[in-house]
Amino acid sequence: MHQALYRKWRPKSFDDVYGQEHITSVLRYEIEHGKLSHAYLFCGSRGVGKTTCAKILAKAVNCEHPVNGEPCGVCDACRAVEEGTATDVLEMDAASNNGVDNIRDIRDEVVFAPSQLKYRVYIVDEVHMLSQSAFNALLKTLEEPPSYVIFILATTEQHKLPATIVSRCQRFEFRRIPTPVLSDRLNFIAEKENIDLTPDASHLLARLAQGGMRDAISLLELCSGSGERITPSLVCDTVGSTGREQTLKIAKAVSTKDYDTIFSEIDSLVSSSKSIAVFCQDMISFWRDMLVFRSSENASEYLDLTDAETEELAAIAGKFTKETLLWHCGLLDDALARINRAASTARITAELTLIRMCDEKLDNRTDALLSRISKLEAVRFSNPTVQPEKSYETPVSDNENEDEKPYVTVTEDKTVKSNIVNNEKASSAATTYGKRVLRPLRAWADILDEIRSSDIVKWINLNAASAYTDESGNAIIRFDSDFQRRRAEETVSVGELSQIVSSHNGQAINVVFETAPSSGGASDEIIDEILDSLEENLK
Repeated sequence: MHQALYRKWRPKSFDDVYGQEHITSVLRYEIEHGKLSHAYLFCGSRGVGKTTCAKILAKAVNCEHPVNGEPCGVCDACRAVEEGTATDVLEMDAASNNGVDNIRDIRDEVVFAPSQLKYRVYIVDEVHMLSQSAFNALLKTLEEPPSYVIFILATTEQHKLPATIVSRCQRFEFRRIPTPVLSDRLNFIAEKENIDLTPDASHLLARLAQGGMRDAISLLELCSGSGERITPSLVCDTVGSTGREQTLKIAKAVSTKDYDTIFSEIDSLVSSSKSIAVFCQDMISFWRDMLVFRSSENASEYLDLTDAETEELAAIAGKFTKETLLWHCGLLDDALARINRAASTARITAELTLIRMCDEKLDNRTDALLSRISKLEAVRFSNPTVQPEKSYETPVSDNENEDEKPYVTVTEDKTVKSNIVNNEKASSAATTYGKRVLRPLRAWADILDEIRSSDIVKWINLNAASAYTDESGNAIIRFDSDFQRRRAEETVSVGELSQIVSSHNGQAINVVFETAPSSGGASDEIIDEILDSLEENLK
């Protein structure tokens, strides 16, 4: 009968465990010097060696002839544990045996000495799945077991364990295995199994495994099923990934607004029956790599890329600002959530998201505006003839009422100043919209915290609002709808709120409730017109 590769190549000694030397070295020392703990807790993600190390530990503590803390592997005790015939080593899956009765059985058994081996070892996998009553039944036994009993608990979700359980164990944190270590192990197994595996494919498989040795070996076996040479292309076709080449092509299309390429690549993706959700995940991963490259001076330390892939990433990352990359990441994350909720609309969701990523003007969110502004800054500072000096506020003229002049912040740069202040279209829009300058209210978060501690209902009604100060010194509490404003007026005293705001700001401030203007109004138009003007003049 065929045996899965991950089982066939499961380590049989601590030396064979890859990527967990910080744990295996401690376990070897304890076994060699007879300093065993009565309970161990192995924490970490899936496939990193928790259960494997538990079985090796069970062999080592019962080995008749241990060598430097390692099991010899040939004595009767080692063979019995390895073959699963040792009655004194019990492995229990807490996912399916999570009741209090299962733990009571263990509690009743520990009073009996081992029948064959030196220690009775209980390995409880996925221990976080135990019920609360089961944990309570385990507490006393786990704290003071007989000298011949050792508990080894393994979990992927340590945060779900009661603190009383964790404090009674010697805890080990298993790390995700680095990509180079996984790749070396895959190459070794491929050589022994006569699998034709290219170095690039080995690196890709290791990266797809996300730090899990079992996942990496399982992917290797899956890709070797056809008997062909395993290349990156074969790996992508087998696991349903789009591949880095296609992702890079999409990124270039977004940077150049090449809509034909975008639609063509999505059509090819759908025709090949690949998962659009996986495609979105690949895109998010690629954009994350670009953001790391743009943000860090030592990006290579945080990227699992070859030298050629790093050069390609550097070339395409230079076409985006950090603000643009952050905006794109938000769009892709939203798209992935929508695709997971409604797979039937996956194609159109992916297409609309990529089209929106090409042009910030198609999105009215703050992230899109920051992306546009960052591009303008990049153009300005790349031009040596344009030198920024200082910023100040200048009023836009208003012949009707000189006392109520909206302020527009500009930079003292001749080119930009003339574009903003002297642009007739932007100026007229600015004087048409409102007659106030609203600035964020200081200490609004602290005010909300104070209200929350005294009256949760008032806090709920005010938490949905935004707070500003106007040129008259009033505190403007704005709500998104008339309904929210009326609810607040019914529960919150304006006079009382004025006293709280005044105490936090050190001066008398009157509070005014109002409903915010509808979105997409003149405020957005002003920003768009100013940015459009700047973009035209800086081309």
